[in-house]
Amino acid sequence: MSNRAVLEVIALDAEDAVAAQAGGADRLELVTDMAADGLTPSCATFAAIRAAVDIPLRVMLRVADGFAAGDVGVLVRKARELRAEGADEFVLGFLDQDGHPDLVAVERIVAELEGCNWTFHRAIDRAIDRDALRKALADLPGLDTYLTAGSAAGVDDGIPTLTVEAARKGEPGYEPQILVGGGLRLDHLPELLAAGIDAFHIGGAARPAGWAGPVDVAAVREWRNVLDV
Repeated sequence: MSNRAVLEVIALDAEDAVAAQAGGADRLELVTDMAADGLTPSCATFAAIRAAVDIPLRVMLRVADGFAAGDVGVLVRKARELRAEGADEFVLGFLDQDGHPDLVAVERIVAELEGCNWTFHRAIDRAIDRDALRKALADLPGLDTYLTAGSAAGVDDGIPTLTVEAARKGEPGYEPQILVGGGLRLDHLPELLAAGIDAFHIGGAARPAGWAGPVDVAAVREWRNVLDV
C-alpha cells in the first residue's frame, strides 16, 4: 500500500484537469462558480473532464453559497444526473440554521449516491460542535473524507484542531480521512505531515494568476514535490 500523500486540486474545466494531473494531482474536486465558493458543475463539464483525465473526480453537490442545503430536490436531481453521466465520487455537506448537520438533506442526497464515496466539505468548520457532527454522520454509507481547515478562519487558526483530530483516528466518527484545505500553504505542510495528516486540498494555490487564470502545472508540481520528500 502506498504511503503517498493525497493531493487534491480544484478544477473548473478540462484545461484545469489536464494541468493538475500533469503536475501530480491524485484527485480533482470539480466545481463551478468560485465566486459562490464552488457550486455543482454541469454534466457536460463533468463529461469533458472525465474524458480528459484518468484520475479520480469528486463532484461538488451544492447549489447556493453558504452551508444551507436549499432545495434538496434540486440537489437530488443533480446527483442523479451526474451518476447517470458516470460520476462516482462526490462532495457535499450542509448545516441547519443552528449549526448542526442537516441530516434530512444529507441523508436524502447520500441515498441517491448508492454507496459512492463522498467528502463532507468545510461545513464542518462552521458547525457548532465538530465532534457531535462527526458522530452524527458516522454511519452514513460512503463518507470517507472530511475537507477541513480546522477553523472557519482557515488553516492558520485550525492547525491545533486538526492535529487533535488526527490523533483520534479510528475512534467513532474519526475514521474518515482528514483532507486539509482552506488557506493551506506550503509552510503548513511539515507540521501537518508530522501529525499524521496525509491528504491536502488546494485551489488558489494552484493558480498563480488567480481564479481568472487556469491551474498551473508548475504550481501543482511544487506541492507534489514537497509532499513527496
